[in-house]
Amino acid sequence: MSDVYKCQVEVRWGDSDMLGHVNNTKFIEYAQEARVRFIAENFGQGMSGDSAVVVRHLEADFDRPLFTTSGPLTIELEVLKVGTRSFTIGHTMYDNAGNRAGSVVAVLVAFSMSANTSRVLSDEEREVLRAYAVTEE
Repeated sequence: MSDVYKCQVEVRWGDSDMLGHVNNTKFIEYAQEARVRFIAENFGQGMSGDSAVVVRHLEADFDRPLFTTSGPLTIELEVLKVGTRSFTIGHTMYDNAGNRAGSVVAVLVAFSMSANTSRVLSDEEREVLRAYAVTEE
C-alpha cells in the first residue's frame, strides 16, 4: 500500500470571482502549492541547483464549487506513474467539510537546468516517488 501525501492549503479572499466562487484557475494554483511542498519535503536538496522538474501536462476536474469559507482545503497527492524521465501525480482536493471539490493530474518531467533539457530520474528520486505510487510500474 502506498503513502498518501496530505497538506492543507488556505483559500484566500482574493481567490473568489464576481459570483463569490473560487475561480477555477485557483484549483491549479492549489495543486501547485501542494506539489511544491511535496517536492520540498520529500526530495530536500535532491531537486535543487541543476536538478528541477517542469510541468508537461495538466488535467483538471471540478466536482463542486469552492468559496472563501470552504478552506482550509485538504489536498492529497499520490504518484500515479513513474517513468524514466517523468512522473505523474494525482491531486485530490477536499473542502473543510470533507467534500471532494476537484482533482488535478500533472505530468512532471525531470529537468537539467544547465543542459536545458530533460534528464533521467535518479534512483533516489524514483525510490521516493515509488513510496507514494498507487500501483507498481
